[in-house]
Amino acid sequence: MAFLDPILNPVLLPLLKLGPFWAVFILSLVISLVITLVYKYATNQEEMKRLKLEQKEYQKKMKELRSNPQEMLKIQKEAMSKNMEYMKHSFKATLITMLPILIIFSWMSAHLMYEPIFPGDRFSIKAEFAEGVSGEAELSADEGLELLSESKQQINSGITWNVKALKEGESFITVKSGADEQTKKVLVTKELAYEEPLAIYENSNIKKIEIGYNKLKPLGQKFSLFGWQPGWLGIYIILSIISSMALRKVLNIY
Repeated sequence: MAFLDPILNPVLLPLLKLGPFWAVFILSLVISLVITLVYKYATNQEEMKRLKLEQKEYQKKMKELRSNPQEMLKIQKEAMSKNMEYMKHSFKATLITMLPILIIFSWMSAHLMYEPIFPGDRFSIKAEFAEGVSGEAELSADEGLELLSESKQQINSGITWNVKALKEGESFITVKSGADEQTKKVLVTKELAYEEPLAIYENSNIKKIEIGYNKLKPLGQKFSLFGWQPGWLGIYIILSIISSMALRKVLNIY
């Protein structure tokens, strides 16, 4: 949804200057608040409260009937019916918030997925070729980039070149295979920004060119939770669950 960037960027890009973690934190809090408020005013809270209380009563009865499976099964069916009724009432709020959330998610995915390429960083450029293409392929780069691998290499299933970013700004690399050549833009920056990593070409000997970005870790590359290094989505899910639970409690929402 890059066509929405002119609308979203003026509002959301300043958050990236605070750092990726704080950008995710603020967005998760804002989205949770919006969802919670929509849910509060788009549903009948009296009815939702009644259904919640009934669900708790059914759960209590099922615990008491553990020694009587047949009776417990009857209660379980009634509880499922009440649960479906509760979900039906909340469906309207879900529909209202679904599209805006998908738009924000798309923006976050486009801006918080990868680490930028800084001046002095080393990265890879990978090219894949159409079936049956053989011989040599050559990579050339603008003066803002330094090629660390042999520019000409034999084509196998693909070729990977190692490149070093020399200075900040936009640069271009060009892959040549026979009479075909394709160009891909590379962004070198000190800000949290990057070019789309993958370019796909049709009717060409060159199928794909991909920039080897590192995945962005908002908590830092050294942070690990039992071997797990969460990306923006993992952090968003954790923060949104916590903030949603807190907001529902504060606003007394069922």
